[in-house]
Amino acid sequence: MSSRYQTIAASTRFEIEKVKASRFLADALPLGDEREVESALKRVRKEFHDARHHCWAYRLGPGGLRFRSSDDGEPGGSAGKPILQQIEARALSDVLVVVTRWFGGTKLGVGGLVRAYGAAAAAVLDRSPRRAVVLTQRIEIAFPYERTAVVQGLLSAGELAPAAAHYDVEVRLEVEMPLDQLDAFEHELCERSASRARFRRLAP
Repeated sequence: MSSRYQTIAASTRFEIEKVKASRFLADALPLGDEREVESALKRVRKEFHDARHHCWAYRLGPGGLRFRSSDDGEPGGSAGKPILQQIEARALSDVLVVVTRWFGGTKLGVGGLVRAYGAAAAAVLDRSPRRAVVLTQRIEIAFPYERTAVVQGLLSAGELAPAAAHYDVEVRLEVEMPLDQLDAFEHELCERSASRARFRRLAP
C-alpha cells in the first residue's frame, strides 16, 4: 500500500447544465473519517431541503479501501455507484461527493441517471484543488556529536527536518518521516555513520 495519496484541498461546488429540466448540483467535500459523513449530509440536505434526492459516495484512507455510496431513492446503482466511480477514476481518497437533484418532471431512465450523476461528480472533482497526503512515522535518531554532519546530510537529502532535538552525552533527534523512506534511510544511516547512529521507530 502506498504511503502517499491524493485528496481535495477544499470544498467545491458545481452545477452542470440541466438534463431534461432536472438540476444536478454537486458538492465535493474533504473528509476526515466516517463520522463526518452524516453531519455533512445534514448540512447539504438542510441547505437544499426542496430537492428530491441527495445521492453520495465517499472513499477514505490510503488506497481508498473504505468506501460507501447511496442512491437516496433513485433506482439501484444509478447514482451512488457512478459518483463513486468518478472518485476512483481520479485516484482520490478522503473525499465525499454529494449530488443533489431537483426533479424536472421527465424521467431520465437508469442510463440517463448514471450519465447525469457521473457527469456532475466528474465536473466538481475536476474543479477541486488537490493536495497530497503523506503517511509518516515518528522516528528517533541517536548519535554521537561527531556524526552530526552525516545525520544532517541524510536529513537534508530527504528534505526532512527534526520535530524535536535533545542534547546530552549524545544527540537525539525526533523526525516525522514518510513511511516509504524509512527502510532506505535506516540503511544509509547505518552505513554512513559506521553503525554509530541508532534508528528507532517511536510509538504513535
